[in-house]
Amino acid sequence: MARTGRWTPSAAVLLIVPSLVFMTALFMWPLVVGIGQALVGPDGPTTAYVRRMLDDPYFWTAARNTMLLIVVLIPLQFAFAIAMALLLRERPRFSGFHFYIWVIPLAISDLAAGLVWLSVFTDRGYLNSVLDLIGVDGYAWLSYQNPVTMFIAVVLAELWRATSLVFVIVVAGMQGIPKDYDEAAEVFGATYWQRVRHVILPQLRPSLQVALILRTILALETFAVAQALTGRNLPLLVGETYQWYSVQLNPNVSAAIALVILAVSMLAAAGYLRLMRDQTETR
Repeated sequence: MARTGRWTPSAAVLLIVPSLVFMTALFMWPLVVGIGQALVGPDGPTTAYVRRMLDDPYFWTAARNTMLLIVVLIPLQFAFAIAMALLLRERPRFSGFHFYIWVIPLAISDLAAGLVWLSVFTDRGYLNSVLDLIGVDGYAWLSYQNPVTMFIAVVLAELWRATSLVFVIVVAGMQGIPKDYDEAAEVFGATYWQRVRHVILPQLRPSLQVALILRTILALETFAVAQALTGRNLPLLVGETYQWYSVQLNPNVSAAIALVILAVSMLAAAGYLRLMRDQTETR
């Protein structure tokens, strides 16, 4: 059959076009608009908004607090999630009930979780009430004069609220691990912790990679919990975008901070993918 010279799109291309249009409308266009707000002024391209962002002392404090939150929070969340998933893997009594109890925080909004923990840590909250019952003076946990306890309160609230997401991903990954490998290692004399380290965790690598990327990005976007607990006394990067946009009424600087968050998220995701790929190739 002679070719007509006209290109005819394949069925695969036709099927993917709606997704491309949707992704462009939902992500690419807002990204272009955000870059324009951060880097284009009334007279053309400018770095004035970026310089104003860098000159703001709150920006550097927020960047430090956000990075510190990720460094502290992510290892704790993965440790708890893996421990809970390993416990469920042993099929204890009422394991299904335990699973649903542990994922309840996943259904609670960020702001609601922040308000719950605010009732715990506020000056007349549950924690100080318990301390008063046992004869211990209360403590201003969320005072701006106590930045360490403010940070601990945010970490505990985020740990309670968001660990369930990692837990669900790890449990799903464990469902795909054949029991044969674990049983063979046990037959050859491997201890439980040796089986966890050398059999279970290596096969969980894809699930852990997804959870690590997702949780790091979401930790960079922590806002409502910290806002409910500390206001601006513990500034975070997303909180600063809110301040500049809604309080300072400057969407340009807000967009510049949002681009910083986007860049850090992309670098973190690329770093995780590269690190885990290199380790897999080494193995």
